[in-house]
Amino acid sequence: MILLHAVAAAIVIGCALHMVLSRNLVRILLGLALLATGTNLMLFVAGGQGGRQPPLIREGAKVLGSSADPTIQALILTAIVIGLALTVILATVVLRGWHATGSLDARNLHLVEPRPTTKPVEPS
Repeated sequence: MILLHAVAAAIVIGCALHMVLSRNLVRILLGLALLATGTNLMLFVAGGQGGRQPPLIREGAKVLGSSADPTIQALILTAIVIGLALTVILATVVLRGWHATGSLDARNLHLVEPRPTTKPVEPS
């Protein structure tokens, strides 16, 4: 079962990298969101197959028994929040680029900012 999850995570990350390398800004945005999902799957696979017991240490015990690892769960939750924030910020950048250029091609983003004008240097 872990092998199936690892293969699924590798496929998701491969598809995400293919989309990120595109020139279309929407594909890049969706590829980065898919990459965040692939990261969550990889963290899930890294957690391994724990037991179905809650992560509680019994009274008098010094170590956690065979139960789910709470660290991986916290990392996945953090990765979900970071991925969502990254997607929202990049969506605003894509929308701003589309309004400025009228195109979703990443090669046209240099048109968003004006070129700096150089003033001729006058001899003194």
